[in-house]
Amino acid sequence: MITLTKLNNDRLTLNALYIERIESFPDTTITLVNQKKVFVKESEEEVKKLVTEYFQLIGLNQLQREIGDEDES
Repeated sequence: MITLTKLNNDRLTLNALYIERIESFPDTTITLVNQKKVFVKESEEEVKKLVTEYFQLIGLNQLQREIGDEDES
């Protein structure tokens, strides 16, 4: 889970696994897999950093590396 700031300054905790894409329009827009959109104050780069840290925390990055190594065999 990552914590972000909505445009109205409310805090939001979002499950990063449900993020489909992150864009800047100029507000940072997060589109979820269910196509709902969340607008946040953090930059696109900040959100990507938080998502990467979360994936590392839950071991998802390591899992991707292990699966990738198996696919190359």
